[in-house]
Amino acid sequence: MMKLDKTLNAWGTPDFAATLKQEIERLNVDQLPLQQGLSVGSYVLAEPITATILSVAETGNLIRIKAGIFFKSVISGCSCAGDPTPTGEIDEYCEVWLDIDKATAATAVALVTE
Repeated sequence: MMKLDKTLNAWGTPDFAATLKQEIERLNVDQLPLQQGLSVGSYVLAEPITATILSVAETGNLIRIKAGIFFKSVISGCSCAGDPTPTGEIDEYCEVWLDIDKATAATAVALVTE
């Protein structure tokens, strides 16, 4: 499980949103459920992502964040001669829930499915 220590330390300060955005954007794409969030492509590229914070709420011992993630994918093909699969990068978007434990900064991530 990942930890968003800097974000937890910034909780309740004016720097919270900026710190959260920076920590999300520094994550490895494998730490987020982007593969499950694909809408066009078939494989998530290991490139930097961009995050936008959609909502933040405090519930008991958790800070619950809904974030939009912009990332890139490709449609993987066989790369054979005559393969009609496009080779360009595709812009993708999905939304995730981030639940940060206020005691430990341990952060659970799940794809928004609503």
